[in-house]
Amino acid sequence: MSVSKSFSRELGDLPSISQVILNNGLSARKSLGQHFLLDGSIIARIVNSAGIDEGVTVLEIGPGPGGLTRALLSTPAKTVVAIERDDRSVEALQDLASAVGSRFHLIAGDALAIDLDSLCVQPFQIVANLPYNIGTRLVLDFLHMLHKPKKMTLMLQKEVVQRMIASPGGQHYGRLSIIVQWLARAKALFDVPARAFKPEPKVTSSVIEIIPRSWPLAEAEPDLLELVTQTAFGQRRKMMRVSLRTLHPDIVGLLQRVGVPPTSRPEEVTIQEFCSIARELRSLSKIRAL
Repeated sequence: MSVSKSFSRELGDLPSISQVILNNGLSARKSLGQHFLLDGSIIARIVNSAGIDEGVTVLEIGPGPGGLTRALLSTPAKTVVAIERDDRSVEALQDLASAVGSRFHLIAGDALAIDLDSLCVQPFQIVANLPYNIGTRLVLDFLHMLHKPKKMTLMLQKEVVQRMIASPGGQHYGRLSIIVQWLARAKALFDVPARAFKPEPKVTSSVIEIIPRSWPLAEAEPDLLELVTQTAFGQRRKMMRVSLRTLHPDIVGLLQRVGVPPTSRPEEVTIQEFCSIARELRSLSKIRAL
């Protein structure tokens, strides 16, 4: 029997997602960044885009009433692990957990405080409609996991997705673009209108595909690259010789040595060039320490 047919049988007489929301008083809480995805066609499109293979563990953050969760369980995934912070949603998902059994592992807690590496056995993917208020932090946490997911298929605010995939020279290019693309290949898949959610958010959402790289795009120490990008984009309208002057007394000479024009602005500097700056700073600090 296929997974989808078996899953349909397991669901039995479970109520619809709309009824689950009603039965459990699941009014979305702004403090948790909640917007429940109810559009079945959008859910199906997300799951199809994820391309979940047999034997894969899927991690979902913020399942809410379980619309996306049910669709994930209809795939050949070995296990779906869902982390939910809202006690009301945890209670609402108990019927689904009972119907499905061991293929569904529900964890009550804050995804930002949980050791994600301990939850997922390779191979695994992450598929989620991330809470708006912690979406960026979660993506960065995912990218820094010790054991990387095969792929992430995530819903975020469109503005955040634009920043993650932006190229040098674009208005959305910045620190987030650099860190995400340094560690992964990312592309926007499709937009999701506000009407697909309950309640409707005031922004358009987008689904992004993120595939972690086996190795970063260029050599650099993460903490130092973060410092360089933070310092540069803290004054993004200034020339690099000005925005980075606090990092080294001869910042002009440093920039010239790595081939970055001192008069360039941060949004014009490539990821590889930022990595070169970070490496040069590390090299000079080692020399001074001798």
